[in-house]
Amino acid sequence: MSFQINKTTIAPGENKLIKLNIAKLPSGTVISIRVHVFRSKNPGPTALLLGGLHGDEINGVEIVRRAIGENIFEQLECGSVIAIPLLNVYGFINFSRDAVDGKDVNRSFPGSATGSLASRVAYTLSQSILPLVDFGVDFHTGGSSRYNYPQVRYTTEDAAAKKMAEQFAAPYLMEKKNLDKTLRHTAAGMNIPILVYEGGESLRFDGYSIDHGIKGIQRLLFQQKMLKADVPTNHIPKYFSKFTWMRAEKSGMFMWMQSSGAKVSKGEILGVINSPHGTKEIRVLAKHDGYIVGHNNAPVVNAGDALFHLGW
Repeated sequence: MSFQINKTTIAPGENKLIKLNIAKLPSGTVISIRVHVFRSKNPGPTALLLGGLHGDEINGVEIVRRAIGENIFEQLECGSVIAIPLLNVYGFINFSRDAVDGKDVNRSFPGSATGSLASRVAYTLSQSILPLVDFGVDFHTGGSSRYNYPQVRYTTEDAAAKKMAEQFAAPYLMEKKNLDKTLRHTAAGMNIPILVYEGGESLRFDGYSIDHGIKGIQRLLFQQKMLKADVPTNHIPKYFSKFTWMRAEKSGMFMWMQSSGAKVSKGEILGVINSPHGTKEIRVLAKHDGYIVGHNNAPVVNAGDALFHLGW
């Protein structure tokens, strides 16, 4: 069966690139989203692969871009793939997580056709793309100076999403509740399971995270019978349902001694915070036995800043 995106019909067996015009900037520059559609002649599910919802999270952009460039979707056994490497174009060109006025696209769903740029981007995805989708993966990284070990987050009590997370088989599988006004929350209301992949940090390429993201796509689509070849794992994924952030007790110069991916024990020294004047050192100790799923790379921190994200 054919489907339409922005009045463009894509029939089974066709591949097309479609541009969705979102808005104009005051300069007259048009902000548009490029949507790559790949369709098998055989019926099957439709997968959404999305990068760049946050404009500075370039590992996600690169994962989807490289999957397209490596022709992974050219020979689908069944079904369709909708691949959007870069959703938040404004944020990308301005090295920013957000769109205009500091608005977060991933806190703007389901959006509005007459709202802010962030809201219009969310509305376009909600109205033009999500109704065609059966499942998806939303690719992210850690925030500013924060590194996330390759992980997928799936919705609590969503059996379909948990199964997808197992099929994707990132090193870490993390059960997380949905947040209001996010893509994942809006999709859940449409019975569409969405995984959130996190790997690396913003504004920096991380080959390890990119590699895990691409292999995860291939494993997931193979399990959905959409690809012919599987990609075996050389690791056993670890499951986490409980988390806590270790935060800076004082401001100062921060140096981590354990990084993301490390197994740690309660009371173990994870890092130190030093006064720039050389008069005092504060040890950062693990609150729980568990694994570091994310850490802060910033060399200077303020009291209350997140330093280590522990999962167990």
